[in-house]
Amino acid sequence: MSRRIYTKIRVKRSKLVDGMTGSDILRSLKRVVTEYDADAAEAWARKAVEEGVDPIRAADVLSEAIREIGDGFGRGALFIPDLIGGAEAMKSAMRVLEDELKRRDVRRENLGTVVAGTVYGDIHDIGKTLVCTLLTTAGFAVYDLGVDVSAEAFVKAVERYKPDILAMSALLTTTAPELRKVIEALRSGGLRDRVKVIVGGAPINDRFAKEIGADGYSPTAVGAAKLALWLMGKKGAI
Repeated sequence: MSRRIYTKIRVKRSKLVDGMTGSDILRSLKRVVTEYDADAAEAWARKAVEEGVDPIRAADVLSEAIREIGDGFGRGALFIPDLIGGAEAMKSAMRVLEDELKRRDVRRENLGTVVAGTVYGDIHDIGKTLVCTLLTTAGFAVYDLGVDVSAEAFVKAVERYKPDILAMSALLTTTAPELRKVIEALRSGGLRDRVKVIVGGAPINDRFAKEIGADGYSPTAVGAAKLALWLMGKKGAI
């Protein structure tokens, strides 16, 4: 039985209690994310907003929670369902906080812009979605193109959004060559030197990434997010 399943069984639903301090609310928000409880995460985020807690502080707490889950995954103590559960809980809370940030006209520090997608012919999105979630939490502006994205669509997105990083995934051996096709299309369009390219997916390795001219590769979502931070000169944010 995965940790996500038995956590849901043993953890009691968090109760919103009047009179709690901002610190109490933030601790509860962090805890329910590490327990993969999306409904409770949304409720505690709303409680934070109602009590006037700084939404940027609350977003930082979400980053801490996701970082702990990512570290656990890196140690082999947690697994893909844990990453997915944590990401879903975090996204539920972030939707509330982002609305509050917009209402207050407050902007978080933007570490850079990322365009991401799964290549043409491939409809797998778990790894790509996790990378986008982690990067958004860290402070990147992320444009997720989705799955089955053609080389032409990637090029148009780079032209439109002018990203610092293009993150691509390929989960099938048959679709891995699409990564090379995109990089070649960027080169043909005179865009290759304007954007860093990172790649990942089950059939990809560091050797293949270097052969196709990518700037970096990681086998995990957490590693890809850290790689993006490193490429932007940032360390330790995830």
